[in-house]
Amino acid sequence: MTKHRIYSMSFARVYPLLVAKAQKKGRTQAEVDEVIRWLTGYSQKALEGQLQKQTNYEDFFAQAPRMNPSRALITGVVCGVRIESIEEPVMREIRYLDKMVDELAKGKAMDKVLRK
Repeated sequence: MTKHRIYSMSFARVYPLLVAKAQKKGRTQAEVDEVIRWLTGYSQKALEGQLQKQTNYEDFFAQAPRMNPSRALITGVVCGVRIESIEEPVMREIRYLDKMVDELAKGKAMDKVLRK
């Protein structure tokens, strides 16, 4: 089975797009970073290190210190696909992040985005 090309894409290449999506709607880079840290368990310094190293998306999630167990509460549709039905683990993690940034950009309160 061929891996999706996003797996080999540098997270540092996608990150500015996530930030831009949030900033267009008045949110901040710090809020996007908070979402990423919540999801993956990276510290801010470790997140910045991953960006500097140009880590690919697959390794970014594989090397995450502690994926948040509450991420299973993230449901809904991203890119026309229901997150709960995604069987491939890395793609599901990518879509969790996409969904959280979408919610942030739509003006949801941070507590709701972080499932608190």
